[in-house]
Amino acid sequence: MATVHLRIGDLVWGKLGRYPPWPGKIVSPPKDLKKPRGKKCHFVKFFGTEDHAWIKVEQLKPYHAHKEEMIKINKGKRFQQAVDAVEDFLKKSKGKEQNSEGKGDSKGKKTPKKPLKILDEDDEDLSALRDPSEKDLTDSDPEPSTIERLGAAPGFKWESSPVKDDPHFHHFLLSQSEKDTASTSIQAADSTAINGSITPTDKRIGFLGLGLMGSGIVSNLLKMGHVVTVWNRTAEKCDLFIQEGARLGRTPAEVASMCDITFSCVSDPKAARDLVLGPSGVLQGIRPGKCYVEISTVDPETITELSQVITSRGGRFLEAPVAGSQQLSNDGMLVILAAGDRTVYEDCSSCFQAMGKTSFFLGEAGNAARMMLILNMVQGSFMATIAEGLTLAQATGQSQQTFLDILCQGQMASTFVDQKCQNILQGNFKPDYYLKHIQKDLRLAISMGDMANHPTPMAAAANEVYKRAKALDQSDNDISAVYRAYIH
Repeated sequence: MATVHLRIGDLVWGKLGRYPPWPGKIVSPPKDLKKPRGKKCHFVKFFGTEDHAWIKVEQLKPYHAHKEEMIKINKGKRFQQAVDAVEDFLKKSKGKEQNSEGKGDSKGKKTPKKPLKILDEDDEDLSALRDPSEKDLTDSDPEPSTIERLGAAPGFKWESSPVKDDPHFHHFLLSQSEKDTASTSIQAADSTAINGSITPTDKRIGFLGLGLMGSGIVSNLLKMGHVVTVWNRTAEKCDLFIQEGARLGRTPAEVASMCDITFSCVSDPKAARDLVLGPSGVLQGIRPGKCYVEISTVDPETITELSQVITSRGGRFLEAPVAGSQQLSNDGMLVILAAGDRTVYEDCSSCFQAMGKTSFFLGEAGNAARMMLILNMVQGSFMATIAEGLTLAQATGQSQQTFLDILCQGQMASTFVDQKCQNILQGNFKPDYYLKHIQKDLRLAISMGDMANHPTPMAAAANEVYKRAKALDQSDNDISAVYRAYIH
């Protein structure tokens, strides 16, 4: 097949990893963003989302030549809105081109056409396309807004690439508009579920709990084509998802009775029990064959109790707590730890693909709760140690920023370390994972250690620091707010 040569200003279909193909334009990158090494790629600005990314040349196709193909394999309201935005742009640019051609000079000759620059939808005038060596065309472009969720693309055959952790993409996903947007908003999510080429199950899905984690999960389930019925204790949180195509359940019992598989994502063991055993609870809607999946982080004893009561009614039970944060939930990048009924795990395959990057099946019910508490115990203890290091650096006259720079060049370098330290240095403790929840997980992990007669001194020390932070009214802030326990 002949090679297609693309240049700045061309309209294209861009395929980023496992995202569905999306219409965009090739533009000049900002001066401070270097091209990825060893990659032949173009910098693309996507219609309808205002997001930017470096896209490999083999993942780009000309817009017009592949328009019909892309429309056939893509679904979703936002995808159609993006295509409409491209078509509106083309109509406007064609009209302005005709107007410029109709104007002659003083001798009756037509003014030569200038090459067109592909503009933002709110641009008023077309401007000449400059040579790439000249000043960047995007100097005046606004900072990209948070990515809107993309539609699924069943059957799309382009090769995927491991871009989930590509900093050249995620660098552009954070903006001030995200910081100012409510966490429950579907629009606030940074990306769609990136496992775009999946076939959604034909089973009816129920989802209970639309908090920091649940909101991103439900949005990704919807965008991947699942039929979802939602319920939340605060009913107003359901409205955004209803607008996106979800159905509304009036009670947990109604959701469980209407759906084949019902997920629960709540804050703690008490909330998980109340949802099942309380008035109009899930148990009242369970019938033989109905599936219940507990994805909350709770203790093994709660899981055992819930499994017993669900199966006593002929239901099928799976625990599947998720490792991650609000951001990872929004990105479809969670890690799912499942245990219990293996057939339910298999039935949930497309759901897990929509919400996470990988899943593990750990055997009998209770094992996933144990593993999740251990993971969160380590994370919570590590976060407390990072905060302690930052405060000790300050107390001994060392630069906290330099400490972070050195840390991020060593063996402990990670996105987690960088993000949490930046939160602390900027005084930004907007919750990505609630401090009160990590303290709850530490407490449950310590209790689990007690039952196993196994010492957990590091977790116990960290737990005391988080308790101090809670006493300083940091419960509803991010876990990085544990820093404040050291400075007050």
